[in-house]
Parts: sequence; structure tokens; C-alpha cells
Amino acid sequence: MFIRELFEAGGNTWGRKGNKTVRKYRCTYGPRKGRVMSSPAACNKPIDIQKSVTLKQTKQKKGGSMKVKSKLTKRSNSASLRLKKLNKPRHSTNRARKI
Repeated sequence: MFIRELFEAGGNTWGRKGNKTVRKYRCTYGPRKGRVMSSPAACNKPIDIQKSVTLKQTKQKKGGSMKVKSKLTKRSNSASLRLKKLNKPRHSTNRARKI
């Protein structure tokens, strides 16, 4: 990993790959701004229109069951429970300062 990847990508975050915890990056620029991707270079890749159409169709057909399954995974999978703790901010930015 290069040092510039840490600063260019903006926010570092943690994600899941199967049952393992891996480092991911939040895009701060490009067409995928705000999304969490596996590498900073993925933020500027051209968008595959066929894949986006397929996902929209799948969400129309199976959107409800996808929601139920993801909620079940987030509640019970050990890697998902670990991610909740890892991705929490370490301190609040809007707390009152003591003078």
C-alpha cells in the first residue's frame, strides 16, 4: 500500500470479504463518490451499464428478500458484528469543549 492511497481515497473503512475483515476505501471523487470500494483506483473506473441494469431488475424482483437476508447476516455473522465496532468513530467531533 502506498501512502498516497491513504490520503487520496479519503476515508478508510473496514469491510467484509466472506467471513474475513478487510480494509476498504470510501470514494471522495468520481462517479462513485460516497461508495465503499476495494481500492481507490476503482473510484474512477467506467460504469458498466449492463451490470447496473441487471442489479435494478434484481432489486425489483427480489428486493424484499434481499433486505431480510442482509439484516439477518448483519445480526448474526461474526464478521459483520466485528465491523460495527471497527467502523464506529473513535470520538465525537461535536462534543462540548471544556475551558
